[in-house]
Amino acid sequence: MANIGLYGLKPWYAARLRPVRGWLAARGVSPAAVTYSGVVAGAVAGTAMATLPAGIGLGFVVAAALAARLACANLDGALARDAGRGTAWGSVVNEVGDRLAEIAALAGLFFVAPAWQVIAAIAAASAPSWIALAGSTAGTARIQGGPVGKTERTVVLVLAAFTGGWVAALALVIGGSLVTALVRLATLRRLLASAASR
Repeated sequence: MANIGLYGLKPWYAARLRPVRGWLAARGVSPAAVTYSGVVAGAVAGTAMATLPAGIGLGFVVAAALAARLACANLDGALARDAGRGTAWGSVVNEVGDRLAEIAALAGLFFVAPAWQVIAAIAAASAPSWIALAGSTAGTARIQGGPVGKTERTVVLVLAAFTGGWVAALALVIGGSLVTALVRLATLRRLLASAASR
């Protein structure tokens, strides 16, 4: 699958984070600690959205917290590989931590938007990852990216924090995540059909 959307910038972003990764490795910071830090960053963003009024101040707080969350999501796996500390359990912690970080951020919107819409957004945002994990289980490479993947959902939340457009943002997260899940599902079906025909 082509790297649709902002996911295509991941190699560039990973290169920018290389000095941070080296600093963490030199101090023996565990990949799991980085994963947990990402969950905390998501919770900080969610708490800010729940308690602060929308505007410039909230926008910058949420942008900083979610940027830290994305950095942690990029760093933990890379740090494990660099340090030779990758384990099967570490992969599980990585996946669960990534989901919890996003849930923690979205949960803050229970205080500013209809509860049903927040619940729908949490469920829809996880759907692309379910498809990717299903593909891995079936033996394909991990399917990433999409029109509204993790990075795009982060941008949507940051814009909502600046403007207060919570309902519109959640609608975009729901619709975009479901479209992304369908795109990944179609890609997965095509990959499996191609593998079966060989």
